[in-house]
Amino acid sequence: MGARLRIVLDQLVSVVDADHAEAAVGLATGLVVTAPSGCAVDAIVPAGGSVPVAGIGDTRTLGMARRELAAAWQLGITPGVGGGLIHSPTLMAPLVRHDRVHDNDQTTVTVWDLRAWDAPEQLSKGSVAWQRGMLRRAVRHADAVVVPSHAVAERLSELAKIGDRVRVIAGAPPQQFGVPVDASARRDALSLPDEYVVLTGSPESVSEGFRGAASAGLDAVVLDAPDGAEPRYADAASAAGLPERRAHVRGRLSIEDRAALLSGAAAYVATDAVAGWPWRAVEAMVLGIPVVALSNGSHRDVIADGGMLVPSAEIADAIGEATGGAAARLRVLASDRSRAFSWASSAERLWGLHADL
Repeated sequence: MGARLRIVLDQLVSVVDADHAEAAVGLATGLVVTAPSGCAVDAIVPAGGSVPVAGIGDTRTLGMARRELAAAWQLGITPGVGGGLIHSPTLMAPLVRHDRVHDNDQTTVTVWDLRAWDAPEQLSKGSVAWQRGMLRRAVRHADAVVVPSHAVAERLSELAKIGDRVRVIAGAPPQQFGVPVDASARRDALSLPDEYVVLTGSPESVSEGFRGAASAGLDAVVLDAPDGAEPRYADAASAAGLPERRAHVRGRLSIEDRAALLSGAAAYVATDAVAGWPWRAVEAMVLGIPVVALSNGSHRDVIADGGMLVPSAEIADAIGEATGGAAARLRVLASDRSRAFSWASSAERLWGLHADL
């Protein structure tokens, strides 16, 4: 096929979303490893950036900071980018009119979730406006929009006239994600209890998770809580019958701390209904942690038979099962399901997408 694919690594300098930044590096590594014979991988980064990806080719460094780059690309101004094959692991892409047929210029982007449309209250107004604006540009100019599940593809097709340009390519856990050797010390540093379940979701959606933890006699640790949301989670726990002292709220953690926290959990519980890639559920499955998740399209696509998928009203009862008699079986199912996802596999599909285009 003989081609040079450039990947946008805009968050190496200033991380806006840590999951997206980790995914970009993982995908870049996968693209290098799986590059077809005669093909190469380059990176596009803002000024001052570095590329910690072994084997990546020439780096095109843009003479502007990420914020300036975001503003310019939203307006369709792409100085110094040029054409060729470009993929952005987010909507941060040089989306302008180009000629794919005659010049072989291709631009593809990834949309990981649709929170800006389905749960805008969870994001800043600026982030919502930027994502919506960039999706409009993608609808006009992208040769393909990559999404991580069929559920996201269906929802995106409802939001935008994207036609057959939507392609499903799953994500993967962070590279070499596993239990750190100092996991116990990390849990101590995080002031975690001895027995707990991990919950993710909004203060409104995690109520059944708190109720299930209380019934199972376990503490609950909320992961990825937004800044300032602690009082709302505490109120939700109390209302669900879990004393405030047994509800532990933590924000965004490093990969190592996250792995330590998840590895010590009796179960992981996902209560978010937004269409998107379930980052923490995949990480929990990698570690063989019993998974309980709200039964929605994204969870059915990704978790599948790797966990218990139940309606919201049944989450509390499912936690009792997952931390009791079903625990051993769910650990095996979770671990088996996690093997379906790797950045090498995702990269191979992305190479195939550009070959098809």
